[in-house]
Amino acid sequence: MTTYPEARLRVYFDAETMLGPGKADLLQNIHETGSISAAGRRMGMSYRRAWTLVDTLNHYFREPLVVSSAGGRSGGGATLTPTGIEVLARYRHMQTVTEGAIAADLAALSGLLGSRS
Repeated sequence: MTTYPEARLRVYFDAETMLGPGKADLLQNIHETGSISAAGRRMGMSYRRAWTLVDTLNHYFREPLVVSSAGGRSGGGATLTPTGIEVLARYRHMQTVTEGAIAADLAALSGLLGSRS
């Protein structure tokens, strides 16, 4: 559940390479569920969309962030690689530091908002 006010961190490495809350949440959900499809369902997105984002993330970095195995008798699944775990941890750390650094200004800005009727 989102609480407001909220600031959302997006890191642009270049014009086409971005890591933000959605991709971080997808990585988190894959880590927790062991499945790209389950992670996508948690986020209300199709398997195709989740898989496309994973493929995009895997191409951003020197090493893949997520590895998957096909379903079947063994059930398949997906896991974060050590690089994926590090990327997620560093992004979450940046989120926490950013939220702490701007909390007072965010509260002040919220106090300056007009009434919404």
